[in-house]
Amino acid sequence: MIDEIQVHNLALIRDVSLQPCEGLTVITGETGAGKTALLSALKLLMGVRASAELVRDGEQSLTVAGRFFQLDGLPAESGDLGSDELVVTRRVGSDGRSRVSIDGSMASVGELAKLIAPSIDLCGQFEHQQLMRPATHVHMLDAWAGDDVLEALAVYESAFAAVNQAAAELARVRDAGETTSAKLDEARFTLRRIEEVDPQEGEYEQLAHDLSIAEHAESLAVSASSAYEALSGEDGALDALNAAVAALETGGRIDSGLSDLAQSLREAGYVLEDVSASARDYRDGIEFDPETLAAQQERYSQMQGLLRAFGPRMEDVFAARDAAAETVSLVDDSAARLEAAERKVAEAESALAKAADRLDEVRAEAAPRFADEVSAVMARLEMGGAELVCDQRRLDRASWTKAGACQFEFLYRPGAGMQARPLARIASGGEVSRVMLAVKVVLGSKDDVDTLVFDEVDAGVGGAVAVALADVIAELALTHQVIIVTHLAQVAVRGDVHYVVRREEGDAGVETRLSCVSGAQREAEIARMLSGGASDASLAHARELLAR
Repeated sequence: MIDEIQVHNLALIRDVSLQPCEGLTVITGETGAGKTALLSALKLLMGVRASAELVRDGEQSLTVAGRFFQLDGLPAESGDLGSDELVVTRRVGSDGRSRVSIDGSMASVGELAKLIAPSIDLCGQFEHQQLMRPATHVHMLDAWAGDDVLEALAVYESAFAAVNQAAAELARVRDAGETTSAKLDEARFTLRRIEEVDPQEGEYEQLAHDLSIAEHAESLAVSASSAYEALSGEDGALDALNAAVAALETGGRIDSGLSDLAQSLREAGYVLEDVSASARDYRDGIEFDPETLAAQQERYSQMQGLLRAFGPRMEDVFAARDAAAETVSLVDDSAARLEAAERKVAEAESALAKAADRLDEVRAEAAPRFADEVSAVMARLEMGGAELVCDQRRLDRASWTKAGACQFEFLYRPGAGMQARPLARIASGGEVSRVMLAVKVVLGSKDDVDTLVFDEVDAGVGGAVAVALADVIAELALTHQVIIVTHLAQVAVRGDVHYVVRREEGDAGVETRLSCVSGAQREAEIARMLSGGASDASLAHARELLAR
């Protein structure tokens, strides 16, 4: 949902701010005032390709900044701003280069499009993001149909993944079965070489430690013995310490402070005694066995040979052993493994076919009901006998996707007995806009798009159709954030927030300015839309529409 958009130096805009409400925000103004520039700013925030021509004459760059709330796919770490809030900025230089920041961090235009565009549908005369992409149609139906379809879809997706996994395993088994003689010989040699040494987990590291001690046994024994003698030998540290303790205790009979020092030294003596005993035990525990040392050196040398051949780490040696064993096993048991893999693929394909049948069945049941509801709203928009048709066709197995086994598309039938055609081939942008309105009303809160932006979808509309259009847009604003650029007073009076775009002469030339109007200012704007001026009659009519 859009909380605020700030635009600087874009086309005729010098500095404007738009703060749409959660419901219906209307934007009105004279033709050529600059409403299209506002939509261009929004497109830049959606990741649309930038043009240097958008930069205001005489300026080095333009800037568009937006704050958004509760975006689908918003990263959890974005919550640092205090809530589900995201602030994005896009700058376009006069050389056409773009710079993007998301929550203050540099980002790419692609990242911007991925994060912002899915939450906004821009619906203009010939610009309908979702409705013009047939791939999105089935997702709209699934969202509307609810649990039955979603459960069937989950089963199908699981079965589809299982088939892909089984097929990948079959391909791996086949590839292994076709292993060349040279590769097989290499695998057998690797396996034999490593198994002859038979290294164990952690053995190499333990050997390195033990060898270091064994090879320096004499030096280590001398060090431990010297430490023991220095501590516990004749005139050693413990003797001197005990003498100091005795002297302090004598003085302590006069001054208790010396007794405290004696106690501290006594405690230090306990530590020295422990160290002395440990040094003695270490010295006595060292054994030098030439045969054991030779065996350890030989074992260590064998493992180093494995490291040179398959290392540099023992983990690499173990991985080479496992890979070689797998290759040999696959070739030796190729017939049995191939049969098992083919059986799993067949079983997975059978489960997938059943899941596809069930998914097609529940979609086929839901599609006509969805189409009827959309067509009913289209009738409210005075579209005559026009209908929405859901076309569902089973695809060849090779064309199945994660979304299903059928090609699904919304078609448009202009009238009874006429041929239904893809929406993308409808000539009238106004018709597509009204179909989009109807679809979005029927989807309601199940729609995964937060914000709908309509650009003059009411072109060429008047009379009862204008009233019906206004009713439908107001109904849509109950479940979506709706922003609409309109020339219809019947639509404008339904807005919760009303902005007016004006083209004015400023100190630096012509500028597009945006202001939020209410009260008398709004009445005057509605009157202008009704009659081109603010006569007493048009003002009275404007007040009547607003009151109604």
